[in-house]
Amino acid sequence: MADPAIAALNSLLRGASIEDQDEALKLANAAIKASKGSTSDLATARHTRVVALLKLDRFDDALRAIADGGPALEKTCALEKAYALYKTGQLAAAEAVLQAAGHTDRGLQHVTGQVAYRAEKFEQAAAIYRELADTEDGARAGEENDLRINLLATNAQLEWNGKGWAVPEAQKQPGREELEAFETAYNAACGCIARADFAKAAVFLKRARDLCEASEDLDDDEKKAELVPIILQQAYVFTRLGKLDQAAGLQKSILLSDVPDASTKAVAQCNMLVLQSETNPYMVQRLSQAIPQGAGNDRLFEYQSSILRRNRYIADLQAQKFPGVAKLTANILSKDAVPAISRATCDLGVLNAAATSELKTGKEALHSILPLLDSRPHDVGLLLTIIQLYIQLQKPGPALTLLEAFFKRLEAATAADYADVRFAPGLVALAVALYRLNGRHAAIRSELAKAATHWQKKKKAAAGSGDSLIREAGVELLRSHHPADLAAAGEAFSYLVAAQPDDRVATAGLVASFATTDFAKVQPHLDALPPVEKLTAGVDVDALIEAGVAVLPDPPVQAKKRSLEESGGDKQQQQQQPAAKKRRNRKLPKSFDPDKKPDPERWLPLRDRSSYRPKGKKGKKRAAEATQGGVVREEETLELAGGAGSVKVEKAPVGGGGGGAKKKKKGKK
Repeated sequence: MADPAIAALNSLLRGASIEDQDEALKLANAAIKASKGSTSDLATARHTRVVALLKLDRFDDALRAIADGGPALEKTCALEKAYALYKTGQLAAAEAVLQAAGHTDRGLQHVTGQVAYRAEKFEQAAAIYRELADTEDGARAGEENDLRINLLATNAQLEWNGKGWAVPEAQKQPGREELEAFETAYNAACGCIARADFAKAAVFLKRARDLCEASEDLDDDEKKAELVPIILQQAYVFTRLGKLDQAAGLQKSILLSDVPDASTKAVAQCNMLVLQSETNPYMVQRLSQAIPQGAGNDRLFEYQSSILRRNRYIADLQAQKFPGVAKLTANILSKDAVPAISRATCDLGVLNAAATSELKTGKEALHSILPLLDSRPHDVGLLLTIIQLYIQLQKPGPALTLLEAFFKRLEAATAADYADVRFAPGLVALAVALYRLNGRHAAIRSELAKAATHWQKKKKAAAGSGDSLIREAGVELLRSHHPADLAAAGEAFSYLVAAQPDDRVATAGLVASFATTDFAKVQPHLDALPPVEKLTAGVDVDALIEAGVAVLPDPPVQAKKRSLEESGGDKQQQQQQPAAKKRRNRKLPKSFDPDKKPDPERWLPLRDRSSYRPKGKKGKKRAAEATQGGVVREEETLELAGGAGSVKVEKAPVGGGGGGAKKKKKGKK
């Protein structure tokens, strides 16, 4: 026979609705305490206690109550246990409970979507919310609005994480229905921020703030808590729009003591530090270290925490803490066994290079960080830093060589992750830009063709992730007249048309690719394109024929521009003909007399002039012996013996002989 206390509780629950959860918890505890055995009515009391604890936000107590109830209660309270685990941050355990319970119940599907969202599995969460919204029960009272709120938040997260391709085009642009509640307006504004549409985001944030302040369903404390993230986003949007004064005013209106969430407080402190424009790098470094780190469900998402971590490392670099930053970033990078192209990982590679080079640039920085490639050959951030330094030095050749060597290392690996990095859209775009700088246009088409082939093979594994690259590859391949390039372009556009039949660009590309080779593939898509008559409807052909060929009026003579050949020919003539030297005005001496005849011997050396008179006895003697043209030597011709010819020799002076014969002996004085 059932216990009277338990029977009374069951009767009360059937006949009344208790809004005071404390009262419901007291009744449930009293019923459980008064029971003497395990009955079916006891399970209802225990279930009531668990629900009351959850509504009182006592999630740890709810988990203990479920564990005390045994396996039977755990099976009955699968939804409550999964929700309690989700609220306490135990996401892996919550996923295990949900998988064991199955997704048959609609409530379990809602919790599954929330767990996936908090675990940053946004694609899975978006799929769950779309499935719930598309079912017949999606229009239940209150549930439709909640689904719209959650789906808008999930789409914004996909945009922030670089997966905008996973968001349908119809859901990217918010509509008027998002302006009906402050939650939907706020999430729609977040989506605009993620797409860098700050002007539209400012409109939705203002609407969200007005609706929140005018809400009658929230008390003053709840309004303050809801307004904090809205004001923070407004300050960020005004900062990006260049309205720094308005942003600073909004930031000052937030009191950190009134912010309940650790994650929201961290964002507020970071933005406040940026708007303060602190010039002391050591003070900035100290303030950045004081930003709190959340835990559990109150922690920041990965893309947010990576930004805060990057800002903290930048502050450390400005404070000259190079060894510490180099060590911390190297430790994090060493944990990645495969190359990664995520923004957070690439930022770490750049910061490590900056710390190793001690913020140097140019050749000095290259000399410091090039050896790092030997120990981290798959570090994309380090690779991009070195390529950027080469470009700044106007050396695109070594930059391209380095990138091609990186591609070869990735192609040599067999793992699928390496291939995804090899053909990442950003790296392919970098290769195309470097090929264009080096004038290698054939290599551009080859690179794009290989990348398009790779992403076409991925199909469902990465559906949509390479659509933009495939489209650009098809457009580039269409510019070639080679049959192989046109065939590759046709395959690329065929893939895009199959994925998105309404894509007119892809349809036009498919028609252009196969128009001259395979008309059978073109014919089904001709109706999707606008007819030629529609495109030429506003063109008067007869008037064009009567007008003839349009000729530009002759420009004025003084404004006539020469062609390249003429200018080149003129330059060659100028190079062949020496430039006329400018005549300089000679200055005459002050004592110049135009009536006086200049000395005709003025160009001769002084000693060769007729007016030259040497000084001293030796000078007069040398002058008497010498002539104006110099010393004249007498010569004589001597015949050689045996008829071998003759030779001219200098005639010896008279009285010649030993040089010492005519010398006076020096007497003693």
